[in-house]
Parts: sequence; C-alpha cells; structure tokens
Amino acid sequence: TFYYFVRSCLEKILLQCILQSRTLSGADAINALRPFYFAVHPDFFGQHPKEREVNENSLKRLNGYLENLQKPGFRSFKPTQLTFYVREREPNSSNVQESFSASGFRAVSFTLHTRDLLSTVLDILNSCSLSTEHVQSLNVNSQPHKEAKSAVNRPIKWDKTYYSFTGFKDPEEELEQAQRVETTLLSWLDYNEASAVKKLKKSLPLRKELERLKIELSHELQLSDIRWQRSWGIAHRCSQLHSLGRLVQQRPEILENVKGRTVVFTDRSGMSAAGHIMLGTMDVHHHWTKIFERLPNYYKLQKRLLLLEDRISQLLGGIQVIYIEELQPLLTLEEYFELLNSFYNKLHDSRLPFHPRSLRGLQMILESDRYAPSLHEFGHFMIPTICDPAALQWFIFAKAQEARENLKRKEEMMITEKELISTSTEKFSLDRLYKEPSVTSAQMIDCCKRLLEESLPYLQGMHLCVSHFYSVLQDGDLCIPWNWK
Repeated sequence: TFYYFVRSCLEKILLQCILQSRTLSGADAINALRPFYFAVHPDFFGQHPKEREVNENSLKRLNGYLENLQKPGFRSFKPTQLTFYVREREPNSSNVQESFSASGFRAVSFTLHTRDLLSTVLDILNSCSLSTEHVQSLNVNSQPHKEAKSAVNRPIKWDKTYYSFTGFKDPEEELEQAQRVETTLLSWLDYNEASAVKKLKKSLPLRKELERLKIELSHELQLSDIRWQRSWGIAHRCSQLHSLGRLVQQRPEILENVKGRTVVFTDRSGMSAAGHIMLGTMDVHHHWTKIFERLPNYYKLQKRLLLLEDRISQLLGGIQVIYIEELQPLLTLEEYFELLNSFYNKLHDSRLPFHPRSLRGLQMILESDRYAPSLHEFGHFMIPTICDPAALQWFIFAKAQEARENLKRKEEMMITEKELISTSTEKFSLDRLYKEPSVTSAQMIDCCKRLLEESLPYLQGMHLCVSHFYSVLQDGDLCIPWNWK
C-alpha cells in the first residue's frame, strides 16, 4: 500500500511538471490558430452561404470548447466533432495573405478530445493540414530547458493494475472508448437536455420581448417583415430592434418610405438584390439614416433592375430570372444590377436564336463564382455570368424537360416538407421546428420521417433546429444533423 501511495504522489508531481511545461495561454492559443482562422473564417465565404453557415456554427462550438479548457477545475469533457470548410492553398505561394486560392475549398471533419490548449491547437492545425512550426515559438513555456523538452516528448505509461487499484481513469482506455462510441440522437439528447432546458428557460423573457418589439415596429412602420441574416442570439436581436426603435423616435420623417418593405439586419447597410432594406449591425444611426434617405433612389434603381430582368428573359425564350436569398450570396442592389447588366450585354451581342416564349415557365439564377451551367434539384438553371452563350443555349435546350419535371417535384416536396414539419411539431410537442438554410428540402423530409418513427420525450417544449451537426445554441435551441443516427 505504501508503494502505491508513493507512486501516486510521484505521478501527480510529474504530471504537474509536464502540464506546466506544456501550458499555452489563451492569447498564445489564438496566435497559434491564426492560420486556421484565416483558412475558415466565414467572412471569406461570402459567395458560399452554405459553407459560411457551417463554419460560423463550428467556430461557435470550437470557441466554447477552448473557453472550457481555460476554466479552472473543469473536467466534464466529451468528444466534440467539428466540420469546417477550409480554403485551398496555392502550392507555390510563400505569402500568407496570398496562400489561399479563390478556386475552391475542402471539407474537413475532426473530433476534439484533448484536455489542454496546446494539444487542442496542434490537433486542429494537423487536422486541417496546416503548419505547426510556429507553435513552438509562440509557446514560450514549452521548452524552458532541455530536460523539460525530453519530458514532454516521453509519455508516461503505468501498468493497468495501477488504475484498477487507485481508481484513477486510464486515459488511453478513455480515448479508445470515446473513439469507439458513435454519437446517436438519443445519447446526445440524454446528455444535453438539461443544459438546453436551462438555457431555454433563461431566454424565455427575452424571446417574449423580441416578439413584442418586432410586432410593434412592424405595425408602426407598416413593414412586411423583420429578418436577420445570421443566427444571432435573442439578446443581440433585441438590442438591434431597440436601436431601430430609438431611430424611429428621433427621426420619424425619414421612415415614411418603408411601407410594405422588409428590413434585414445584416453585416452591411443598403438595399439587397431582393429589394429588402439592409441595416448593418456594426453601423451607427447616422449610416442607417442615410440608407432611409436614399430609399427613393433605390426604388428607381430597382425598377431599372426589373426591366433588365425582363430583357434577359426575352433574349432567352421567356425564361424567368429570379434571385433566391437562401441559395445565393447576399448582394446589394447595385452589385446585382451590375451582374445583370454585364450578362445582358453579353447575350445581346451574341444574338442567340431562342424562339420567343419557348422556355416560358422555366427559371434561372445568375452566379458569379461558377464556370459551367447546372440544373438545381428544384428546377432552376444556375447560370454563370461568364458562360459561353453557345454552350448556354445547348445546355438549356438539353435540360429544359428535366427542369420542368424538377419544378413540379419542387412544389410536391415543399408541400410534403411543410406537412412533416407540422406533424413532427405536434407529435413531440415542440415549441418550434425549423432548419438552417443550407439544409435542403429532401434532407429535411428524410430527417422528419425518421424522427416520427422515434419516441423522444426530451423534445417537449423545445426549439429544434435541423442542421449538419449537433449543438446547443446559447438560447437553448437544439441543433441536430439531418442525417442523425
């Protein structure tokens, strides 16, 4: 017994020395992860709304994991799976700012199960195939002397009988077990229900306040709707509505042109391609005031834009040009007008021989980041602005019938999706069931059908979001992947 007692004391002392030699501060961790943040930051995915949404949510979960690592005495760790879209590197670029190409990105998934900042940082960088050479220069405490370096690199392994005798957990066994166990919906809900309920209850007063503010402002300004581009927290949204309310009280005369319009709180101010009034959340009232004053000019430009869409439609046999907020980047009215104008001039010069109204009933969207036309599952053509006119003509003719079939199937899928959401909400007594924009109708339908086969008492009164991964949002919303196990 004395032998094991001495061994236990020695182990604690040695582990403490090792941990001290491996410690990174929070600031050091942020510096070490700069190449990673540069590769995955949502601001660089403005043209790709789905990938931007995935990276935003994964960064929230990663930040929560890193924060927990820095809490003294925090031991309740569980493996956290994350998915990021990482911008591709140019193979011969030496400049960090130029080392990523705009040609594409790759999806990277990895699981965090480390209990210190240094190991976590190295795992993240290695998983994304990013260099770790700079970490040693940032980690000033990692090599105080040669002995410490050798201690860090030499793992300590005790005999299995030591863990059974002392009651300590075998870290290797824990890691193997965590890797073997695949997260299931039931196990995840069982583990996270209490936390979600606590957050949801805390957010309920703010949710009521948000709804009250939204109704009051919509009625006072006669708005069609008030929306948010991103999934900001309830408190953040309330703050934005309070700011708009104060502007209404201070300058009521400048808001007379907003009747029937939709206000969207987003990253920048202006008018969107869809004709919505955008209020940048980082802008002050002075910027918002200028936007409201410019509304008459925006409405004139919008009329010119609609006329341009009609002209493009006439050149392409009556196909309708549409803008889909959920699938396209958030463009300003000016940016979208320039996009349409450039495409129109190219079409007009090519004089494609489309028969008038031969493609009536079909739809298309313009994209600036594609090189070849494609057909979406919902039936609309996705046309690059730089597409060769002759190739465009052939593609549309070849896919016209399939496009009509997809459009018809889209209507059926939308009805099915709406019915399944309603049925699922009622069966599980959910307060709300919704999906992220990056989740397709087909994925939502598949998710709901499988949910309805389960018995899930955990969900009563909850807000459930169908996403691409598991997460509990700050206001208690439960996020589950559409392809849950």
